[in-house]
Amino acid sequence: METKLTRQSALDLLYQYNQDEFHRHHARTVGGVMRYFANELGYAADADYWEIVGILHDLDFEQYPEQHCIKEQELMRKHGVEESIIHATASHGYAITVDIKPEHQMEKVLYATDELTGLIGAVAIMRPSKSVQDLETKSVKKKYKNKKFAAGCSREVIQRGADMLGWELEELIEKTIFAMRTCEE
Repeated sequence: METKLTRQSALDLLYQYNQDEFHRHHARTVGGVMRYFANELGYAADADYWEIVGILHDLDFEQYPEQHCIKEQELMRKHGVEESIIHATASHGYAITVDIKPEHQMEKVLYATDELTGLIGAVAIMRPSKSVQDLETKSVKKKYKNKKFAAGCSREVIQRGADMLGWELEELIEKTIFAMRTCEE
């Protein structure tokens, strides 16, 4: 899967529509997580593509939260982004805001890890180190069970994503922590 976009041009597009550093950081994190999974799952040749999808997945969220995964399709087409990236990014809103189902393993990974990176990040910043480098799966699982903790991170979506991948929840959490360790800023 070749793409005309580079990591930098994807970041430039993201920054055009997202001014808040929280959203920018999340996009860079998800991009790094996607790159990690591309390499781990046998798609190393497409790692740039996976990362670009991760970077752009929430392109519309800051300015158009009520039209999330809908408006970004229009914005990306306006900027000449290829349809495979548009489909992939929109599919992470499946059964939430759109009916575009994740099909490729990359889309399933995005669906499964998007919300989870938020939850893991929230757990990490509660720690003395404020880092995922020393974060253990059991700490995330404990906070996962507390529905009030990082309440905006949908446990239903995370579990649905794990199911799509055919992974146990614990496996998804552990692998996502490892992925986040490789791209922590």
